Amino acid sequence: MTGKRPTSFDIAALAGVSQATVSRALSQGGVVSEAVRQRVVDAAAQLNYTVDVNARKLRSKKINTIAVLISEDMEKSDSPINPFFMPLIGSILKYAGSKGYDVLVSLQKQSDNWGSDYGHARRADGIIFLGYNDYDTYTKKVAVLGEMGEPWVLWGPVIPEHPNLVIGSDNEGGAYSAVKHLIGLGRRRIAFLGEPSASHLEYKERFEGYVRALTEAGITPDPELMIDCFISREDGVAAIERLMSEGVAFDAVFAVADLLAVGAIQQLLRAGRSVPKDVSVMGFDDLWVCTCTSPMLSTVRQDTTEAAHVLVDALDVLISGHPVELKRIPTQLIIRESCGG
Repeated sequence: MTGKRPTSFDIAALAGVSQATVSRALSQGGVVSEAVRQRVVDAAAQLNYTVDVNARKLRSKKINTIAVLISEDMEKSDSPINPFFMPLIGSILKYAGSKGYDVLVSLQKQSDNWGSDYGHARRADGIIFLGYNDYDTYTKKVAVLGEMGEPWVLWGPVIPEHPNLVIGSDNEGGAYSAVKHLIGLGRRRIAFLGEPSASHLEYKERFEGYVRALTEAGITPDPELMIDCFISREDGVAAIERLMSEGVAFDAVFAVADLLAVGAIQQLLRAGRSVPKDVSVMGFDDLWVCTCTSPMLSTVRQDTTEAAHVLVDALDVLISGHPVELKRIPTQLIIRESCGG
């Protein structure tokens, strides 16, 4: 490396670690074992590496701006944004502003290289991520920021073993309370509408709450009642059409999202079934549309105001260089006209 000033990437190659680990070790920040830290320090000494103080100051300068990056996650809708995020974004803007932050809001395509773009360009002090199509793929992409030491939080399923910070609702508990209420109404054949896969872990958690409520009531979960679908109104319509065409008996519907439940109600009424007399229907989210349907939709409310406060506060703490903890936000069961005995 004669004639060239050594860089942190050179140290990383010599020490056999990532560049992000080199940055953490030399700055005394982050979680780095003493053995790894010493290996990095030794490699730096061997290369006669000195810290570029001016670059570090530029890097650490706070610009009082956070970014909210929304991933496209609506598969079969004209709108690429999950409507649940609309009030959440509004609450984030309001609360972040009260804390002195400007907010950049951007819709990100799955193919965009948004992680490294925001990290390298320093367009924001930290990032809040909303929405994902495939959780595994998404978190691998977001991990780019972790390697760079950038602060970020993600709204999604709360997984303790996840290496970075995720904040979300109590999906399992909310679904459990909803299905338990339906069982309390005397419903025994409760259809489940949603996609409980590893790619959509929030819906998988809601499915687990559905199964727990049935099992505790002595009801064996019936695969015929479980319709794998995403979160559009059209999918809710198609799910009910499928149940009816296959002759599957059901007296209640639990949908993992309100749009699915709205579609279910529309198709039930179109088919001459009374809601809630013949079939009780329950959604999840508490979108504004819940009070615009007839009958009005019962649902599980996710508190978007509280969610915004927790997301912004957590990111603020991370920007300041301090650790934060994973957190689940409680849900609330909202009973309206679509649930009855």
